This record gives sequence, C-alpha cells and structure tokens, in this order.
Amino acid sequence: MPIFDIILFALIAVFLVLRLRSTLGRRDGFNGRPDEGENGPDKPNEFGKPQNKSKGGPKDNVIRLPENRADDTPAVDVSIGEPEPAEEDAFEDGPLKDGIAAIVKADPSFTVRDFTDGSKMAFEMILSFYCEGNAKALKPLLSSEVYANFHYAIRDREEKEQTLEETLVGINSAQIVEATLVNNEAQITVKFVSEQISALRDTDGTVIEGDPAHVEKAVDFWTFSRNTRSRDPNWALVATGSLD
Repeated sequence: MPIFDIILFALIAVFLVLRLRSTLGRRDGFNGRPDEGENGPDKPNEFGKPQNKSKGGPKDNVIRLPENRADDTPAVDVSIGEPEPAEEDAFEDGPLKDGIAAIVKADPSFTVRDFTDGSKMAFEMILSFYCEGNAKALKPLLSSEVYANFHYAIRDREEKEQTLEETLVGINSAQIVEATLVNNEAQITVKFVSEQISALRDTDGTVIEGDPAHVEKAVDFWTFSRNTRSRDPNWALVATGSLD
C-alpha cells in the first residue's frame, strides 16, 4: 500500500476520534450536570457540604433544598456525635415504652423495626399454612397451646372434608400495642389490620361460610414470645385474638 494512503487513513482515523470525543463528551465520575463548572468537586454544593469525591460521584437520590436556603446551611454535619435514639423512644411514656426498654436491656440486638417486619412475615406464613392444613410447617412457629388449637381446627376440617380458601390481600398496618418482660420471657402483642378474602366450602364445593368475592377488613391481636436468654432468635405465637 502506498505510504500516502497510510497517512491519509491515519488522518481520517484521528479526525473521527476527535469528532466523537467532542460530540459524546467524557465520563470522569460526574454526570455532566450543567452547573458543574461553577460548582466543581472542590466547592460546596447547595447543602453547604463538599461534593462527594469518591468513585461513585455525588449521590443522585438526595433531595435538593430550595436555592434561597442554600447559603444559610452550615458546612458542618451537626448529626455527628449525637447518640442514636433508643428503641423505646418510638413510644409515648407508659407501660408499653417501659416494656420495650426492658426487652432491649435484656436483648440489645432487639429492634422495633426488625420485630415488626418479622411479625408481618409470620402473620402471612401462619395464615397460609393454616389454610393449607400444613400442621407440620406450623409447629415451629407456634407455642404448644396455640399449635394444639390450630391442629384441632385443621383436623376437624379434614374430617368434614371441608376446604378453606384464604387470601391475604394485604396488611394495612402492624402496630405494637403491648410489651412485657417477665423472668427473661419477652412478650409483645401486635395489632394487625388487614384485608382478607375467606371462604369455607363443603365436599360439594358449596360455600358454607365467608364470601369468595368479598374483601373483608380484619383486626387481629397476636402475641409473640421469646426467651431472651435463648440462642434461638425466633419468636413464637403464643396467643391470638380479634375484635369479633
């Protein structure tokens, strides 16, 4: 190939690279924000704090303050050094707050959020296993007394050849309403407000209780218990109740 052709192709290649570079721009950890030149990585942003210079760049999920408040925001993070709020501080003064404080003292790993999330999962699982008639799966989730009641109801349903259709549409709320600690045994009662569809059918498939086409609001009070000295982190359902 003549040397002239090689030089020509090289010039064309350099031209194309420069053209693409000017068109697409560069990626250097920032997303090309329009105010980048004025408010660069070493200058404070609208929160009055230095921009994040880590590899991930500034966080995009931060809610920006109005511009007229930007200059009044101090450059110091005032939350540094402040203690985390105690778990019992989520409740007003009274027996419930005292009960949560006692449980946290006995089991420092306890958190209200984790317990509430776990109670909702248990609520859904227990309803599902009870509807299926799965007594084996229910046993580790219940105290011996509650298990005996559930097992009796399942066996009675099977003897009558009845079928229970239970659909948990959703849990609207799960609220801790009572908490106690007696002899290292923690007990917490949760008020569940949920929407459910329930229908009990006989051997012919006829609905004898409930309505498969009706969503019903249900309010249940379930009490969970756990020995805070035990290595087993699981809570067991020890009592159930409702407004009916």
